[in-house]
Amino acid sequence: MIDWLVDSILVLALLSTAIGVLWSANLFRAVVMFIAFGLLMALAWVRLQAPDIALAEAAIGAGLTGVLLLDAARHLGYNRRCGGEGNDQGGASG
Repeated sequence: MIDWLVDSILVLALLSTAIGVLWSANLFRAVVMFIAFGLLMALAWVRLQAPDIALAEAAIGAGLTGVLLLDAARHLGYNRRCGGEGNDQGGASG
């Protein structure tokens, strides 16, 4: 009985984070929710008794990909603030 309850809560959490990632207007929030989705997916693999896949999902899906997406979001935020033209490079203004 408790296994069914844990599995259904895990499925609902996975669905809500996936929908949250897709519908988020804030890029940083979407990346953080993607990382949470990866960690929940690793927990789902543990529940399916596949610890090797769970470790790979946590390390690659949530860890490495999350860091790369956060770095990309930081660079995109910088370009949007500067107008995408690199205003701090000096050069002729006029």
